[in-house]
Amino acid sequence: MAQGLSRKFKAAFITQAVIASVVIVIGVFAITAVLKQNLLERRMQAQAGEYWQSWQRDQHQTQPIGIVVKGYVAPRGAAADGLPPALKGFGPGFHELPGLNQAVYVEERPAGRLYLVYNEGFVDELTLWLGAVPIALALLVLYAVTWLTYRTSRKLVEPLSWLAGEVARWEPRRPEADRLAPERLPAALEGEVRQLADALHDLAVRIGAFVARERAFTRDASHELRTPLTVIRVASDLLMADPDLPPRTQRSLQRVQLAGRDMEAVIDAFLVLAREADVAPQSEDFNVRDVVYEEVVNVRPLLAGKPVQLEVIEEASPRLHAPPRVLGVMIGNLLGNACHFTDEGRIEVRIGSDRIVVRDTGIGMSREELDKAFEPFYRADQQNPVGKGIGLSIVRRLGERFGWPVSLVSAPGEGTTATIAFA
Repeated sequence: MAQGLSRKFKAAFITQAVIASVVIVIGVFAITAVLKQNLLERRMQAQAGEYWQSWQRDQHQTQPIGIVVKGYVAPRGAAADGLPPALKGFGPGFHELPGLNQAVYVEERPAGRLYLVYNEGFVDELTLWLGAVPIALALLVLYAVTWLTYRTSRKLVEPLSWLAGEVARWEPRRPEADRLAPERLPAALEGEVRQLADALHDLAVRIGAFVARERAFTRDASHELRTPLTVIRVASDLLMADPDLPPRTQRSLQRVQLAGRDMEAVIDAFLVLAREADVAPQSEDFNVRDVVYEEVVNVRPLLAGKPVQLEVIEEASPRLHAPPRVLGVMIGNLLGNACHFTDEGRIEVRIGSDRIVVRDTGIGMSREELDKAFEPFYRADQQNPVGKGIGLSIVRRLGERFGWPVSLVSAPGEGTTATIAFA
């Protein structure tokens, strides 16, 4: 990236030089060809006129002859015995002798007919040299000017290329602001480029501070929220253990526990996402089926009173080395959505060797809803909103973080299929 602008300049100058060279060569040869033809015709006509004037003074003079031109005269009424056979079929005007590279000019007057034969090869050779020399000089001047202009432009662009290279090496979460500190900038950086470097340095400092504050807030807030949730969970467990609780109170406590588990899952996801990308959370080897069955047990209360069958199908028994809670949060969110939006039918969790598939027979989603499903705070059912609208967004971000891509397939009235693929 640092040399991208220099390469573009080089390509632009080379292209310009090539185009200009082609135009110069074609233009010079085209002009030379036109001038040669016009000058040749005018010269032949002028030489014919000179010969007729001389012939009028002395009708017994010899045939016109020279280095480039040869002439033949056929007096009117006399036999043209000395005329070459190739010229006998030509009438007045300009002609070409095929294969001989010779031009013929025939002019007829009352005294007879004059044939002038020009050696075009000599003329072409002379024209080539007269055209080649100007072309060579023009191209040399063009290339010299282009090279000097390129060198000057490159020197002007080098500071900007250096700056682009430094910015390209930044890690988005931790831009290296120190590399653009004013005291570390090269002396070649002047004017607007130095101003840009200073602005980027200030921006990097602000971004670094902002990211640090955001992570610290997410981490501290998540830990602070975990304490009251633990109290709520322990207290609700103690109350649920009382056999004398009325059914209505039990149902209320179950909702409290479900809400607490949902909030704990969100907090766990926030804690994982708040960590640095290069600081992996605590990982261990675990069976995927154990996490799946744990989350299935957690969501079964959501199906209370619904004619929905929840089943786990084990096609394989994969093991992963990762934080088990991360996979639990992802599966829990997908199962929670399936339970919320399926009023009857079936929810199926299929464990494969390299994936987990959660399929339901719920209300499904349209193409427009499916395109927005992973957006934070988006709810497919706006009339009966359920949840916080961040579950699928968290699932996708966790999947991207750990290399487990998540995909959705859905259609209205046909249910939804969510897949977590293990890389």
